Amino acid sequence: AIENICGRTHEVNHDAIPAACFTHPEIAMVGPTEEQAIERAEKEGWTLGKSQGSFRANSKALAELEGNGMAKVLYNKETGKVVAVHIIGIHAADLIQECSNAVAAGTTVQELSMMVHTHPTLCEVLDEAFKGAVGMSAH
Repeated sequence: AIENICGRTHEVNHDAIPAACFTHPEIAMVGPTEEQAIERAEKEGWTLGKSQGSFRANSKALAELEGNGMAKVLYNKETGKVVAVHIIGIHAADLIQECSNAVAAGTTVQELSMMVHTHPTLCEVLDEAFKGAVGMSAH
C-alpha cells in the first residue's frame, strides 16, 4: 500500500507468500493447495507435475530423530516453474523460504535441481524433490 501511495506500482503475488504452522511436526506451504493447482492447470491448459522428497533419507533429520516428513513440489511441466510447495517435518517453516523465493522469481525446477544444497542439512529434502522433478536422483 505504501509503495502505491508513493507512486511505485506494486502488486502482491499472493501465491508467493509462505505460511507455517508451528506444530510438531511443523507444516509449511507456499502457493495453492494441490487441488487448487490441479484446477488451475486444467483451466489454464497446462500439465501439473509433482515430485516429493523425504525426511526419512535425510541424515540431519535422522540425527535429530525426526525422520518423519516430506516435501512436495508442484510445478508446471511445460515451463518448469514452481507453482507450490508443501512441507511437513522438522523446520518446515525455515525450509519454505527457498520455495517462496522460487515462486516469486519464477524459478524453474530445472534451475533449482542444479543449485547446490548444503550437506548435511534439511534443505537436501527439497533438493531431492527438485531433482526428482527433472528425472535426476539426489543420492
